[in-house]
Amino acid sequence: MVKFKRILCPVDLGELSVRTLAYAGAIASRYDAHLTALHVVPSFTPMDVRTALEPVSLVYPVSRDEVLEQLRQTVAAAGLGEGTVALTAEAGEAAATVVDQALATRADLLVMGTHGRSGFDRFFLGSVAEKVLRKAPCPVLTVPPHAPATPPSEVALRTIFCPVDFSSAALEAFGFALDLARRSDASVVLVHAIEFLAEEEPLETAHFNVPEFRSYLLKDARQRLESLVSGEPRLNRGVRTVVVVGRAHHGILRIAADEGADLIVMGAQGRGGAALALFGSTTQQVVRGATCPVLTVR
Repeated sequence: MVKFKRILCPVDLGELSVRTLAYAGAIASRYDAHLTALHVVPSFTPMDVRTALEPVSLVYPVSRDEVLEQLRQTVAAAGLGEGTVALTAEAGEAAATVVDQALATRADLLVMGTHGRSGFDRFFLGSVAEKVLRKAPCPVLTVPPHAPATPPSEVALRTIFCPVDFSSAALEAFGFALDLARRSDASVVLVHAIEFLAEEEPLETAHFNVPEFRSYLLKDARQRLESLVSGEPRLNRGVRTVVVVGRAHHGILRIAADEGADLIVMGAQGRGGAALALFGSTTQQVVRGATCPVLTVR
């Protein structure tokens, strides 16, 4: 059974932090969860910095109280009521501190944006989100800048996409998708991608009948998806199954965009039980390319 009781939302206090907190608040309300907003700074103590012009210059960072006040203002701008969000300011390396706080607070879910102050067309705070995705001890909901900027009460999850490759992580993600759909009165679209023989049309035969084998793969995938659906209680808005042929992330992103997905829920395979094998993987490509939030489940 899915239980989000403690949600941690690290923010960089930029303009995109407001929509990230709005989604965190929406999930918290659906699960009656405790929500904590976190901001990480390099240090709260003065630092000596060597420069080319002066041997040493003293840098005075912001105080903890100043950070907490900025957090209060960001929380208010996100439409979250006063006292509904715990505020935390910590010093340290951003990604490591986020993971440490997730462990210390026994967070069930991390919610974070995928772009920050730097403006690079990458993850929030450079590689922070990517590092957190690799090391997080719990599921991570990433919110892209394209996600609707609405108050938590107006965050709609009408259509939830769930890519499935039939791995244990994907099946776990399917359970999360179903639970969120029940709590949000949403429909679920179960998607499987067949990548074999998908990039170019091969010869008609190559020691076996290629069109016939492709038809077999499509039929087998549809049957396996239907078997998953038939074993679960019915949703009010139902579960649809879709099989695509081609690179998995291309198909997932295309269909999700065409059908206006409000959320993508997908598994991420672990590497040696320690870090997510995200770099270059389907999961990473979907997280980077999605126009809606993506919930990544171990």
